[in-house]
Amino acid sequence: MEMARDYHSSGAASAVYGLGFIGAAIYFIGQATTFWIGVLGFLKALVWPAFLIYEALKYLEL
Repeated sequence: MEMARDYHSSGAASAVYGLGFIGAAIYFIGQATTFWIGVLGFLKALVWPAFLIYEALKYLEL
């Protein structure tokens, strides 16, 4: 029987994601013209790293 391993992380990545989420939510919701566009903005704020990587790769033409 294997022993359980404890994995610990510094949490720095979580802090960056959390601050990025707040900033993205403020930006996307602030640009919204209707309630449902605001809801879509909130959902976009959850996946903002995917938008960032996509745009970076498009810019670098990879």
